Amino acid sequence: MNTSDKDIDHLIREALATEDRAILDEFGPEQSWFSQAFASFTGRHGWVVWVMYLTNLVAAGGMIWGIWALLQTMDLLESLRWGVWVLGCMNIGLFMKHGINQQMQANRVLREIKRVELQIARLRSSDRA
Repeated sequence: MNTSDKDIDHLIREALATEDRAILDEFGPEQSWFSQAFASFTGRHGWVVWVMYLTNLVAAGGMIWGIWALLQTMDLLESLRWGVWVLGCMNIGLFMKHGINQQMQANRVLREIKRVELQIARLRSSDRA
């Protein structure tokens, strides 16, 4: 976060009532990268992340196997084939990692939207009372 984001967070916290601050504190600070990564394996789309993770593991194994075979061969055509295999496996792995990161970002956005919904609901209930 840059300093302007911290200033905005501070201004928002000052504007909240004491009761709202307590609710905001229930959410706690922003989750660390590792807790976000592990949380992406649960929930409604958790199975998709599991499939992506397993596909990534298979691609990494295929890439290691391809590198080993590439280093063992002396034929130029065979080396080219194994090189294409390694690049393909690496591409699959990077694609899967990108998909997992996108899921983490979606979870982060949903968490912030829920915070805003909670604040709106609290504001509406205090207006009716």
